[in-house]
Amino acid sequence: MFSRRNRRPTSPELAAARECLDRGDVPGALRELRQASSAPLGEVADVVGRAAGAAGFDDLRKAATALAAHPDRARPLYDYGYACVERGVSYLAIPALREALRLAPGSAGLLRELVSAYEDEGRHRDAVDALLAHEGGLADWPDRYLLVFNAVLAGDLELARRQHARLSAPADDTWLGARDRQNRVLERSSVVGRVSPLDHSDLRGWQYVMGGTVLGTLSPFGFDAGMAGRYAYLQDSHERCLYGLLRLKSVVAAAGVRPRSVSLLPDRGSRILGLAAAEVLGLPAEPFEAGREDTVVIAYDLAGTARAAGGPEVIGQLFERAPGQVLHEHASCWTDPPAVTADSVTLLHQSAVAPWEAGLRQGADGEVERGEPDRRPEAAIAAEIVGADPAPEAGDGETPADPAEKLTDFVSAVAGTWLRGDRARLRSSGPVTSSRFL
Repeated sequence: MFSRRNRRPTSPELAAARECLDRGDVPGALRELRQASSAPLGEVADVVGRAAGAAGFDDLRKAATALAAHPDRARPLYDYGYACVERGVSYLAIPALREALRLAPGSAGLLRELVSAYEDEGRHRDAVDALLAHEGGLADWPDRYLLVFNAVLAGDLELARRQHARLSAPADDTWLGARDRQNRVLERSSVVGRVSPLDHSDLRGWQYVMGGTVLGTLSPFGFDAGMAGRYAYLQDSHERCLYGLLRLKSVVAAAGVRPRSVSLLPDRGSRILGLAAAEVLGLPAEPFEAGREDTVVIAYDLAGTARAAGGPEVIGQLFERAPGQVLHEHASCWTDPPAVTADSVTLLHQSAVAPWEAGLRQGADGEVERGEPDRRPEAAIAAEIVGADPAPEAGDGETPADPAEKLTDFVSAVAGTWLRGDRARLRSSGPVTSSRFL
């Protein structure tokens, strides 16, 4: 057993994590542990046990203590890995589960837990490789299904289609919804592949393949410097809101959709943007009603909707779409995706401040300070959006040109597969990676 009383940690990251714990900084310790993936498992578990104890996670503390005592046994490795996944630190689970699977290579449960941890971390290629290494023992449901799922998210459509063709019909009805979603994903990939490259920089193409979302705009900043069309931190503007609504109007027209109303969600941001959308689209605005057909449901961001009074119930009602219903989200967080996936999204961000929220500004003394929120009536702010300048930002000149015609050509090509199926949560950023800053 590793003991901090009689042995120095062999990793500088573990030493730094211990120092964080000595200061009571559990998040800091976890950040250091993320960099300690090659450290001896017993030593890592000893530190994790301390962190878990400080955080009140008794299940993880007990599992870590058992692993520190027996780092060469499959059961403690599995229990520790399982607890790490359950507590949202899957990166700590991966080395332990990988070692457990080496010790017990025939364990389907270990393999599935390792795949789950890889998925949580967005390491879809690693999940594919783990499943292929044990292909002879895979059950169709869930193992081969998971192989197809991760192959798509790794950008390997050839492998995904080949393995999908081998899937039998699920004997358990529990998997029917997953099978139907996977069928739609591969159908969309075939359609998109005719009009978009589906390479590792094709953000719009992959967003559509994965979730059926039409992405209206690409960030004009840092495309070749790690962002690939996504925003990191965004202080939004009325101008960008209007530009997004005009893009939505083009998308709806190109798809041949004929909405009769705009539906207003319960949160303030969505009501503001919804009132503006009604003007831009030339449609009446009505409070959201579950099951209403032929309507455009407008969300500023669906996470904000979920936090509003009555929001969780509304989000649940959006999972199954009504005929002719289009769900549009203006600002969608790609690092913490909303519970339902919108049919249309203006932009992807990591952190965003709406134009009417308290954003950062330069004060009279030149220092950056937080401004005051815009407390004017919703209709007044919506009118300001409608009257804004819709010209797109110039950006840094490195993002590929994305005129409206390029977007509408894309929509026209995929229109036959749009607005179908449920709106299951999109849990991965997929084959197009972007830098993370938070």
